[in-house]
Amino acid sequence: MNGPGGEPDTPEVSGPEAGPYALLRNGDFLSYLIARFISSFGQQMLAGVVGWEIYDRTNSKLMLGYVGLVQVVPMFLFTFPAGHVADNYNRKSVIQWMQAVICAGSAGLALVSWQRSPIVWMYGMLFVMSIARTFLWSANAAFMPQLVSRREFNRAVTWNSGSFQVSAAAGPVLGLALVAITGRAAWVYGGNALACVVCILLLLLVKSHHRPAVREQMSLKSIAVGLKFIYGKKVVLGSITLDMFAVLLGSVTAILPAYAKDILLVGPTGLGWLKAALPLGSLLMSVIMVHRPPLQKAGRTLLWAVVMFGVVTIGFGFSKIFWLSFTFLFLSGMADYISVVVRHTLVQLLTPDEMRGRVSAVNNLFIGTSNELGDFETGFVSYLTSPVFAVVSGGVGTIVVVIVVAILWPQIGRYGRLDA
Repeated sequence: MNGPGGEPDTPEVSGPEAGPYALLRNGDFLSYLIARFISSFGQQMLAGVVGWEIYDRTNSKLMLGYVGLVQVVPMFLFTFPAGHVADNYNRKSVIQWMQAVICAGSAGLALVSWQRSPIVWMYGMLFVMSIARTFLWSANAAFMPQLVSRREFNRAVTWNSGSFQVSAAAGPVLGLALVAITGRAAWVYGGNALACVVCILLLLLVKSHHRPAVREQMSLKSIAVGLKFIYGKKVVLGSITLDMFAVLLGSVTAILPAYAKDILLVGPTGLGWLKAALPLGSLLMSVIMVHRPPLQKAGRTLLWAVVMFGVVTIGFGFSKIFWLSFTFLFLSGMADYISVVVRHTLVQLLTPDEMRGRVSAVNNLFIGTSNELGDFETGFVSYLTSPVFAVVSGGVGTIVVVIVVAILWPQIGRYGRLDA
């Protein structure tokens, strides 16, 4: 049950004085955390394999870029409606229905891959799944604050992000290893469909429900609430802008198959480890942060973390040694994790519950589209020039963005405790 404003009326079981594991005694949060982990694990297996299969079949860096492009279009089309749905309908039910759509899309992708149908059908399935994820992201982001108190939320974000990093680290490795053993990507896509089913069943154990007091009609005014709120919160606006451009310019995910095959010469198994390096770094940072008090100088830490992200991206771009490339990606993951936790905590804690869906939608539009457009940008620049130039120039651009953001929004550098 939730109290006024959508906050839980159950007593707190966590906080800095209660220890990092006390939050796991919250049954609703634990069920949600496990469901998210299983869903993310299947999705990360799929994401790691899709890029390899398309590049293996086409040997085209531009076709790799299209993977990001076909997934970013639904974000532009459906992000604001997704925020409205998350604020005006049962968020848990929205999550379950969208998992069902992803399940169907994954099954379709398995069929297309098994029959080796034209690549365009793979893009079609990814497009459908991206529509569902757009609605899923807003509902998920707005739902989690209902499961814990405000004081617990920073630690809940750390646990949630940490579990995602485990799936992001192990998923691609297992998925690509399965492809190497069986020679078929379809098994991985089918595994993601099964993971979606398990996620839906686990969410049945979560008792918390979102019941909007008044259901608004969708309108331009209603949709614009999230944009207006973020524009008025300069710290939130600056942190989102910083993260968006850092990911847009510094993304190397899309080009990893080309690095693995043409530069580092390591094949699909090596690609799996390269894809795992970034989330493994994030996982280590999550372990560190969950055992420490909330950041005392969150804004300054955020800025330096993004600078580090840019520096190690440049290092990865120049590297031609596998273990050195792995190390740079690992450090990149550590820096990126700090940015994710700070931004997500600020967005959710500073937003009233009745507009969390719409504000989360705007946040997802900024960050989600930058991820996918970043993949397209890297693939396209690599196609015009070279993979090395695409990655190194992105790292340099990331550092420039930090300087610009620090000048435009000095409030970020002055921001103190993350849980304040």
